[in-house]
Amino acid sequence: MKIDVVLDTDTYNEVDDQFALIYAILSDEINLIAVYAAPFHNERSSGPEDGMLRSYDEICRLTKLLNINSDGFVFKGSKRFLGDKPCYNDAIRDLIKKANEHSKDNPLYVAAIGAPTNISSAILLAPEIIEKIKVIWLGGNEISFPYAREFNLKQDIKASKVLFDCGVSLVQIPCQKVASHLSVGVPELKACMGNSAIAKELINIVLDAINNDLATTRVIWDIAVIAYLINKDWVLTNFVHSPILSDDFMYSVDKRRHLIEIAYQLKRNDIFKDLYKKISSLS
Repeated sequence: MKIDVVLDTDTYNEVDDQFALIYAILSDEINLIAVYAAPFHNERSSGPEDGMLRSYDEICRLTKLLNINSDGFVFKGSKRFLGDKPCYNDAIRDLIKKANEHSKDNPLYVAAIGAPTNISSAILLAPEIIEKIKVIWLGGNEISFPYAREFNLKQDIKASKVLFDCGVSLVQIPCQKVASHLSVGVPELKACMGNSAIAKELINIVLDAINNDLATTRVIWDIAVIAYLINKDWVLTNFVHSPILSDDFMYSVDKRRHLIEIAYQLKRNDIFKDLYKKISSLS
């Protein structure tokens, strides 16, 4: 059976979310049933709400290129990061609804490639979904790395702590030393992705990000989450005790805590070959 998947993404933040979104849509191995816009704040947004709205617009723009109706499929997420109380919005409402339609034996897979604000808010509002979802999150760094600080994790540290602390079935795909191997240059993208409108759009996004420097590569981190859902053999993991995340972005270990999966190696070539095959099929 295909697994049901929802994708939570800060799509306008970087170039890799767009690749992950297209990869998920084109992958027949999974059943993508919803996409949620996540908040972010950096030089590409004036604040978390603006980041979420820009991400929502970007999701709708890309789905339109694939002739996909965004109504009832794409949802606006949180306007702020997690504070003293959970956020509540269309994305969270839909996540709780869909999670409660699943079970421990048939979970809803939550692909998270941004700050986990929407997901952690849903868990705090409806803790019963902890037993009904499995979260695959690209965030933080590998435990042996000098620090945990990474964009998705640090954007909303309270939400990140909820993921580590709540006991939900969690697969963490660290960025440095793991997903950082998913680096690619424009010449390879041009040679392997075909000439479809989507391929050209993705190449232009990368070209803009690297200022048209063809000798520069870009890390397409977020496709690691989709790759895990398609073929777990491409993302090698170990079970470890869920780390304790401190406010200064450091990990500590308590072996009395529950176990989570953490990726330690990716099969880079297998992942990119599959991505290229699916995008080039649009040409």
